[in-house]
Amino acid sequence: MKTTGKLFGVGVGPGDPELLTIKAVRIIKEADIIFTAASTKNRYSLAVEIATPYISPSTRIEKLSFPMTKDEKEVEAAWTYNAKQIAKELKKGKNAVFLTLGDPTTYSTFGYILKKMECIMPEADIETIPGITSFHAASARLNKILVEGEESLLIISGAFGGEQIRKNSGVENVAIVKAYKNIKDINCALKETGFDNKAVAVSKCGRENEQVINNINELETKKPDYWTLILASK
Repeated sequence: MKTTGKLFGVGVGPGDPELLTIKAVRIIKEADIIFTAASTKNRYSLAVEIATPYISPSTRIEKLSFPMTKDEKEVEAAWTYNAKQIAKELKKGKNAVFLTLGDPTTYSTFGYILKKMECIMPEADIETIPGITSFHAASARLNKILVEGEESLLIISGAFGGEQIRKNSGVENVAIVKAYKNIKDINCALKETGFDNKAVAVSKCGRENEQVINNINELETKKPDYWTLILASK
């Protein structure tokens, strides 16, 4: 007889609670415990806020700290510790949900947990529930077709600037998530590769205070919000 619980990595989408899948809602409602990532600087979780309409008042919520640092040893230690906390609950027979923004397989904290669980508890039963990504939500918000015909789409993180845009200049379309830290270099890369004329930025897509910025140069005059992405095409 099975005595261990199951772990679900659940994508809650980009921000609008109505954009969760029916399956994600059911699993969240049935969860014994819910885990989510939080910064060591504060305990706020946007993923929990999005999923709140579907979380039972009796369900325990555990916010796991993930340090925002480049210290690899510190980061590895945090991932290992957090995976162990999840494994403890599974071994008690609890069904656990790890909430993540967007999709669990796309620039997600859940990916690190998944890798650690394979080492810490290789026998664990794990299921990943896909979610709507921020760039799909933004393209829908703009009524913008991401790709068609034989076109290609480059999906990158802009956290370290625009070098990946320069390296992959042969694509026709690009989606840049986390376009908040190195916006000047990102804009330079878009201009160098011919993407700047059809580039639009969206901040807080589907949430309160959503912004659509048609002139990406404006992002250089004020610090972009953390939840900013850019869609561009040639």
